[in-house]
Amino acid sequence: MRDRYNAPYELESLRRFLAGAPDELAWMDTWLDMVREAAAAGRRFARVRVVSRPMTDYQRFSHVLAKRNNAAGEDIRYLTRDQAEALSLPNHDYWLFDSCKLVIMHFAEDNRFEGAEIIEDPTVIVQHNYWRDVAWHHAARRDDFATD
Repeated sequence: MRDRYNAPYELESLRRFLAGAPDELAWMDTWLDMVREAAAAGRRFARVRVVSRPMTDYQRFSHVLAKRNNAAGEDIRYLTRDQAEALSLPNHDYWLFDSCKLVIMHFAEDNRFEGAEIIEDPTVIVQHNYWRDVAWHHAARRDDFATD
């Protein structure tokens, strides 16, 4: 949902991306290994990224990285911020695990991750499942989403 995330482990890779320099992206390996193993065991990893138009430098960087995520078995799709607003989707980051565990992410004003909140209210969880399904229905596959 955010135009940028200030994750310390990404900063050097983002700098290299903006400079057009190559990067091994070793910090992604642990995540990608976990996704590969889970996908091989039949687990599903999917997310929708809501992005601005034009995309920010960070969003373009994330779009390039998503090719590696998708190759590992994670399905990342895209929705423009205007589409998300027209669909009345929420303006906060969250994760759903097995459609029954909701975790809402909290960020500081400078886009640094501050922590996560586990939500147990079934009504709130069902609402977030609905929003996930709406976003998924309207989102474009990574390779079909233009970054210009």
